[in-house]
Amino acid sequence: MSEIRRLNEEEALSAIPALSAVLADCVEDGASVGFMYPLAEGEAEAFWRGVATNVARGEVALLVAEHDGEIVGTVQMGLTAKPNQPHRGDVMKLLVHRKARGLGLSKKLMAAAEVEAKAHGRWLLVLDTATGELAEGIYERLGWTQSGIIPNYALYPDGRYCATTLFFKDLRE
Repeated sequence: MSEIRRLNEEEALSAIPALSAVLADCVEDGASVGFMYPLAEGEAEAFWRGVATNVARGEVALLVAEHDGEIVGTVQMGLTAKPNQPHRGDVMKLLVHRKARGLGLSKKLMAAAEVEAKAHGRWLLVLDTATGELAEGIYERLGWTQSGIIPNYALYPDGRYCATTLFFKDLRE
């Protein structure tokens, strides 16, 4: 059985080992999510500690997907608003462990992220993803609109350059 839930700071800190395992698996699988392979000792833990701090500040909503009681996926909704962008939210780090793919968790996590966005007055959402990867299709099926591609935007974990595709979704529609 699968469940999506939002973590508070304390829960996020307690979940660091599981969240780190999800991140490490995705990086090992080649996901361009800001990290190189292999992950340096403590790198994932430091990242998630930073996320927990942002959760405590109210800058990020951290959502997790649990399957059979184990955290196997996550996504973040960035809620930090610039004075001229109080309506915008940033979807970040949609990650699902390989052992849990095919269960519809990406769709459930994204739906929960949209609920969080609306609850915080955000109706324009943006995200970026590596061009040509499976996530592009997921976002398109979920009603996101592609707005452009930036070549050589980042690196894959193995050091190759990758383009990124920018997407947006207007929740008022």
